[in-house]
Amino acid sequence: MSEESDSPRTSPSAASLSENELPPPPPEAPGYVCSLTEELVTKAREELQEKPEWRLRDVQALRDMVRKECPNLSTSLDDAFLLRFLRARKFDYDRALQLLVNYHSCRRSWPEVFNNLKPSAVKDVLASGFLTVLPHTDPRGCHILCIRPDRWIPSNYPITENIRAIYLTLEKLIQSEETQDGFPIRIKAVHVVNEPRIFKGIFAIIKPFLKEKIANRFFLHGSDLNSLHTNLPRSILPKEYGGTAGELDTTAWNAVLLASEEDFVREFCQPVPICDSILGQALPPEGLSSDAQCDDSLRAVKSQLYSCY
Repeated sequence: MSEESDSPRTSPSAASLSENELPPPPPEAPGYVCSLTEELVTKAREELQEKPEWRLRDVQALRDMVRKECPNLSTSLDDAFLLRFLRARKFDYDRALQLLVNYHSCRRSWPEVFNNLKPSAVKDVLASGFLTVLPHTDPRGCHILCIRPDRWIPSNYPITENIRAIYLTLEKLIQSEETQDGFPIRIKAVHVVNEPRIFKGIFAIIKPFLKEKIANRFFLHGSDLNSLHTNLPRSILPKEYGGTAGELDTTAWNAVLLASEEDFVREFCQPVPICDSILGQALPPEGLSSDAQCDDSLRAVKSQLYSCY
């Protein structure tokens, strides 16, 4: 590689202008600024193999892979966005790229969920109290998403509206780096209370087919709130769940989501390229051959929606 001269280089047109007449340089896109505490930086290094001194190098490596291997994939290439996928796959470039492709494939394959996805479109779900995020995190710093299926009245709106509201909530939560193991997001635990007896029977049937790590994250407490409190302290739970944190308030989280309307409009309410533009040169989802038909690929990804999260 040849060395550059130390003398400044100017174009002929610029050389003829005075400094005051030079056009301003184009604004640079904002770069990534780490907002993690020292404690979380250490945790990310130990659990995710994230090294601060290599972080931007790793992001650039994934960006280059997207441009080379999936040039038609319509995706954000921002540092913070790509960092989600690296963290979710512990900085394994190949797996992070596959996850990114699956993420967009999933969005394309389920238009009834992802089209026009914005908080104002799910106001009925929010008003019903179907879901909310508790104001306090658990001792590990994890946010607690509270879902109350009994608040859903099927005659009011289809079940896909509940899924849309859950997705919006998860997307909003990971805008803060402190919650990112990546989005796809890691579910640390699922606590079920007041479940009907038949639910336990159904879960007993499907549990052997779940990965052990996933199955071990489900906790069925029934009506035994003391069992719940061994996992989640009463101090962070609302009164409805035997806690001491006051009445369950859904309005605060609803306001947070609705205030983010413009962000979601930019992300989910823009024209989407046709199928071939997104998946034509993308990696096929795991288990599919590269010559599979587009529609078949999309259906396969839809059946693996869990992997997109």
